[in-house]
Amino acid sequence: MITAEQREQLRGWFTGRIPDGLFEELTEITVDREEITVIGRVPAPRPAEGASPAEREAAVEGRVQEFRERTREDRIAVARDAEHRFGRKVSWGVECDGRRVLFTHVAAPVMTRLRQPERQVLDTLIAGGVARSRSEALAWCVRLVQRHTDDWLTELRDSLEHVQRVRERGPDGEPGEAGPGTG
Repeated sequence: MITAEQREQLRGWFTGRIPDGLFEELTEITVDREEITVIGRVPAPRPAEGASPAEREAAVEGRVQEFRERTREDRIAVARDAEHRFGRKVSWGVECDGRRVLFTHVAAPVMTRLRQPERQVLDTLIAGGVARSRSEALAWCVRLVQRHTDDWLTELRDSLEHVQRVRERGPDGEPGEAGPGTG
């Protein structure tokens, strides 16, 4: 967990480090222990008037692919600097015409011990064709919880930030000691 101030510092660093014109707008930066994900908006393509939905979708896919290839070297340079500075991998994505596409991102292993009733839930998702493995089924469950409890998770994250700020003011914390690279 990082504090709101650390998140602002991280966003500020990326805002200053990303080359001008790379994105129309830097829309979102998210961070966890392993990864920083940077999402920016790119201009929507302008297909001919009366274009079919399939043509519009293909135009967006083409725009995203063009952006990814054209900006690869710039994004790699920024990521290299950020990974050195913050100790986390950097992943990239774009928003284009209302669609979000992630280019590459970390799939971090999670060790867990599940009892039989929990394993049966995962196995039911596999048997039903929702997932191919227990790992994929668990990820599906996490996404479902995330989608249906977003307000609660936001409140919990805010509370954790408050706890971290209180800890930093304790006898072992030094002002300014915890930066965006700590977590």
